[in-house]
Amino acid sequence: MLKSARQWARRLKRDVHALWLAGRDPRTPWYAKALAVAVAAYALSPLDLIPDFIPVLGWLDDLIIVPLGILLAVRLVPTEVMEEHRRAAARAASRPVSRVAAVLVALTWVAAGVVLARALWMHR
Repeated sequence: MLKSARQWARRLKRDVHALWLAGRDPRTPWYAKALAVAVAAYALSPLDLIPDFIPVLGWLDDLIIVPLGILLAVRLVPTEVMEEHRRAAARAASRPVSRVAAVLVALTWVAAGVVLARALWMHR
């Protein structure tokens, strides 16, 4: 069961990336572009319609709203366009990830938080 859940999550991640690409493709109708970009932006955004700290309801959008939005957007994008962008998204996902870059980004955010906290502390 865990293996199938991981595969489902990988497919969703691939489809979000593919929708982002399809939203910028001139062969995609305007209404499909609008929904594809909106769904991809929402799925990738750290902000949720229902914050995750609210028990049960906080995960509702992640488990129901986002997948349904992806499903609808995928159906609106022409099949050949979606398949092309799915292949591109799969290739991008198979590229190596730089752990050093991830650590540097995380350290930059921590440093910014420390600077902000110190400025707020000194200002009070």
